Amino acid sequence: MAIMGSFSILATAEGGVGLNLDILETNVINLVIIIGVLVYFGRSFLGKTLSERRANIEEAISDAQKQQKDAAAALADAQQKLAQAQAEAEKIRAKAEENANVAREAILAASAKDVERMKASAVQDLNSERERAIAQLRQQVVALAMERVESQIKSQLDESAQHTLVDRSIERVGAR
Repeated sequence: MAIMGSFSILATAEGGVGLNLDILETNVINLVIIIGVLVYFGRSFLGKTLSERRANIEEAISDAQKQQKDAAAALADAQQKLAQAQAEAEKIRAKAEENANVAREAILAASAKDVERMKASAVQDLNSERERAIAQLRQQVVALAMERVESQIKSQLDESAQHTLVDRSIERVGAR
């Protein structure tokens, strides 16, 4: 209402509504009117807009802080899971290495036993072959000796010496 009163005073003071060409007076009055209107009407609008803006900014900051905390918690959880996975992988690797060493030792021991068994078998086969060869040689030597003895006996013993030898052998067998 105060503004309306100012308009009515201005309008009546000059003798009506008209165009005031005095720049200094007109600008000061216009400026006072505009500032007054802005202060009267703009205070609630500007306060409401600024408080809404402030609430939006505070909410955005709060959301960002919450997201940061969630991300930090997720990162810590992921790092813990990674550490657990790495520890489990290390355990698996160590167990696999241990199993490989045990298997290698078992294979080496089995191989050593097989080699010893093969050596023993080869020695036994060699000994049996040697014994068989020696037995064959003995038989051949005995056969050759018998042939020579028979040939010598035939050439050295005549008929009467053979009868005397047979008779003596019979007497010996009978005396027993």
